Amino acid sequence: MEEITEVSSRHGKTVLKYLLRTLGVFFLTIALILAFLYSALLIICRGPSESARNLFVHSVRETSAVGFLANLVLSEAEIEAIVARPEAQVQETDTSLISMAAAPEGSEPAADPWGYTDDDGDGIIIVPVAGESYVGKMMIVLDPSRVVLGCAPERLGISGCTVEEFALRYDAVAAINGGGFMDLNGGGNGSIPDTVLVSGGQIYNGGSGVGYGFVGIDSSYILHVGFTSTDQIEQWDIQEGAGYGPVLVANGQPQDTSGALASGLNPRTAIGQRSDGAILMLVIDGRQPSSIGATYTDEVDLMLKFGAVNACNLDGGSSSLMWYNGEYINNCASVIGIRDIPSSFVVLKEGRK
Repeated sequence: MEEITEVSSRHGKTVLKYLLRTLGVFFLTIALILAFLYSALLIICRGPSESARNLFVHSVRETSAVGFLANLVLSEAEIEAIVARPEAQVQETDTSLISMAAAPEGSEPAADPWGYTDDDGDGIIIVPVAGESYVGKMMIVLDPSRVVLGCAPERLGISGCTVEEFALRYDAVAAINGGGFMDLNGGGNGSIPDTVLVSGGQIYNGGSGVGYGFVGIDSSYILHVGFTSTDQIEQWDIQEGAGYGPVLVANGQPQDTSGALASGLNPRTAIGQRSDGAILMLVIDGRQPSSIGATYTDEVDLMLKFGAVNACNLDGGSSSLMWYNGEYINNCASVIGIRDIPSSFVVLKEGRK
């Protein structure tokens, strides 16, 4: 009996020794990984490359969940100096640059001046896009009267909706995410928009401003962009719109002066309009091995390539989604699944004319 007890005791001590050794190796490995990551942050933020530092800071500060990483090696004053934007300029949209011509009845699909064709005749063209650091999709909606801002007023302050839920709510064919929302530490439920919303001509959350820019569609289906006020929204007769920004293209000119479009690499969403009235909806994947993400300048280049006269960045990151014909057609960046949001630009089955 004593021999059995002694053997059990030796066995227990052996198990404990191996357990402690394993835990020691585990914690040492974690410590080495953290030390490596911190050293990498120091090299990026305190090294010789100012552009690498700025790209990193913009990238992490554009997301609610990991924005603190920049604070590990930089002071708040240093971070603010990097991400500070020049004061936005109010610029009235030149509506004469948009001329909408109806397609002839019964005509065969033909390539437009930008080389894109609506082969299936549904009035929507999906074009894959790609750059050095990203892949995504551009949706061309030929009839601008089909685009409205999806909003659930009765749920504001309670809970948001997914992009798909907005599409189903409006019996829509397609949808992308819209304006931003309060998202402290990445834990927001998408119910509290952080800017003004306009849906069906009604203004919601009017006292919250427009962020870095506003995008809205008026009663003539012309898309306006700019840093504006509630009074101007009413003056321009905006029927559908949301704030976020920054403005990417205004009256045919890229808005890339004075550091206004300095940014990091992240998932992106943007909306614009061509000179023939067609609405452009862009969604770019990010935070994935196949697509790290895009900058605001990348969005500008794509919008100009597709003929945008006016264009504005929308909420991005884990909210960036494009839904079409019953399914999401891009990859969600969120590790917690599809997120609820307060607004969505949706494409109706038919125009409102």
